[in-house]
Amino acid sequence: MGTLVLARHGQANFLSDDYDKLSQVGETQARRLGTFWASNGRVFDAVFSGPRKRQIRSAELAREAYSESGFAWPDYEVIPELDEYDGQEVMAGLLPILIERDGSIRELAEAHERSKGSDEHYKGFQRIFERVVVAWVEGGIRHPEVTPWTEFKARVQRGISRMRDGERGRRVLAFTSGGPISVTMQMALGVSDQVAIGLNWQIRNTSLTEFIFSKDRFSLDTFNSLAHLDRELWTYR
Repeated sequence: MGTLVLARHGQANFLSDDYDKLSQVGETQARRLGTFWASNGRVFDAVFSGPRKRQIRSAELAREAYSESGFAWPDYEVIPELDEYDGQEVMAGLLPILIERDGSIRELAEAHERSKGSDEHYKGFQRIFERVVVAWVEGGIRHPEVTPWTEFKARVQRGISRMRDGERGRRVLAFTSGGPISVTMQMALGVSDQVAIGLNWQIRNTSLTEFIFSKDRFSLDTFNSLAHLDRELWTYR
């Protein structure tokens, strides 16, 4: 049986001018991954990363910490299939439509606007974001500049199939984001789109979700593991 380990990237700079950059906490989280694998003698035959800076930087920091312990780390390959869905694109395209059609979302948006400068601002954004993303996944509302969920899902599935190709028993590691991990969970569990995107909100930074696979089997082994982190380093964003 082969093993596929999906690592979510470290904490990024949420709601900053450059979200696609690890915070100091995110860098610490990524390095802890490498140290953890080295201390447990974990070896990988192939390493991949999505194209986002936060994904690549997480891979680089984990590799540095791993290599400092004297272990060899395969050169990682960046593949576009592991990219996250474009949350800004989804919000910009669908939120105005939903505000016009749904009074409850309009109220959330107004409350979020009033909460600027407070801790509630971040929580308010998450509430709106989840509602918009669920609408995107359900597909009842479309926008010409927003990539459909079905296309995103198909792209991730191609990437997972690509990483599973090769010799039997391969140990594969990939650095990606919550969206692709959720789609991969759906592939293993056969759950609905709505359940899959719901899993997305539970995936913590640098958590590990592992699958075992063969030619005819693809099964979940571990979900959202944080054995490498002290609890004070657990984050969602």
